[in-house]
Amino acid sequence: MSAALTISSKNYSSWSMRGWLLARMSGLAFEEVLVPPEDSAARAELLLLSPSILVPCLTHDGVRIWDTLAIGEYLHELAPQAGILPVERTARARCRSICGEMHSGFSAMRSALPMNLKARFPGFKVWTRAQADIERIAELWRECIATYGGPYLFGRLSMADAMYAPVVTRFATYDVKLDPTCAAYAKAVLEWPDVAQWHADAAREPIAIDELEVEF
Repeated sequence: MSAALTISSKNYSSWSMRGWLLARMSGLAFEEVLVPPEDSAARAELLLLSPSILVPCLTHDGVRIWDTLAIGEYLHELAPQAGILPVERTARARCRSICGEMHSGFSAMRSALPMNLKARFPGFKVWTRAQADIERIAELWRECIATYGGPYLFGRLSMADAMYAPVVTRFATYDVKLDPTCAAYAKAVLEWPDVAQWHADAAREPIAIDELEVEF
């Protein structure tokens, strides 16, 4: 069986990061295929001007899967022992729910705090609509950690942590203040070896997208 994962910039592409983390979590050996951010369609995705349909895209055994949730579900079926979804039925349903909320929601936060791993904006002003998204995310994190004991959202690493890992990086980039529970969760995510590897790869990326380098 051969597998390839098509991704875009590791510095800017949150959806690429999610798909890559899921693939790593599954244990599947895969080749990385890079869509250059200067590609017009890729740039439109990164600037939130088109739906996320180019990346990530998993090709495995002749099948193409291009939606992040679908990639997660596919990899869970392929490698159920990896724990991409929790074993227990109600936890699994809750995990799917909060992954779905990330997948389709929080548009104000995404627009106001675009992913940029190399940047740091101390004291960044977060406006009301984005702040409401941040508060909802923090509420989800606290509820999951209170229920499942941490350090990750469902105790051990799951699809939920891959879905929210780019949010953790946004909070670091834009100096978002977190309560102790959420701060501890964010620290655990940043120390996840695959997240650390993604950061290291992003740091070596020569690409800069002017529209995403502006403090706005």
